Amino acid sequence: MSETVLKIENLSKTYSLGKRDVKALSNLNLEVKKGEFVAIMGPSGSGKTTLLNVLGCIDKPSAGKVLLDNVDVAGLPESELYKIRRNKIGFVFQSFNLLPYLNARENVELPMENNEKFKSREDRSNRAKELLAMVGLSGREEHRPQRLSQGEQQRVAIARALANDPAIVLADEPTGNLDVKNKQETVRLLANLNLTEGTTIIVVTHDGQVAAHTERVLFLTDGRITKQKEGMHLAKKNICPYCKGKIQPTDETCPNCGKTIRVKKKPADVNNTAA
Repeated sequence: MSETVLKIENLSKTYSLGKRDVKALSNLNLEVKKGEFVAIMGPSGSGKTTLLNVLGCIDKPSAGKVLLDNVDVAGLPESELYKIRRNKIGFVFQSFNLLPYLNARENVELPMENNEKFKSREDRSNRAKELLAMVGLSGREEHRPQRLSQGEQQRVAIARALANDPAIVLADEPTGNLDVKNKQETVRLLANLNLTEGTTIIVVTHDGQVAAHTERVLFLTDGRITKQKEGMHLAKKNICPYCKGKIQPTDETCPNCGKTIRVKKKPADVNNTAA
């Protein structure tokens, strides 16, 4: 497989609650390859959110290493961590976290404002429109969050997470606030982006159906990875995630049900646009 994008070594995180120390993570070791789609499952209190916060450079470990693109981010100062969060990590949250006074395009543009690859407003706008089209929201770019359904809001959030072409996307219960139909559409979208764009994704979820769409499922108990199993990731197995019919690696629409199964990748010319 391709190179390692994320590696954690002997990772531990301990919190002090009064006179008592609580070990949220205990000597974790994990390696994620570029282009992988990984799910993390476990009961409440197992350490899933703590792990995601450490991987996302929101919280620092008590011990161990977190290597992101071969850089140990565990010991970096906040003045460097914010650049890592902006440029290397995309975040998708359960509650979407869109700014209500910005429209969909402006929400997607926001992470790009201090990125040297997108110096002009036109570059940022073009990139945002391209990403919104990729997640199926062409024509909805000027709508504010309150005019979008919950499923559409999560699609905007996913587009925003991809804005700076991050090394990894971290999704914390991305379907938790969605109904069944939108949950299915969202997880298929993530699987499709992983397949067609090669986006590396780690998703924390309580939902076994969501985890099944990934290619590797890790189970966390008491701050430790206790087991893992292979996920289905139907699109990578050349099976349509909608009708379960057979598809070919080159198919963009399912020959059986006619639904779009892969987004055709477009060249990102905007990245090379001179300022």
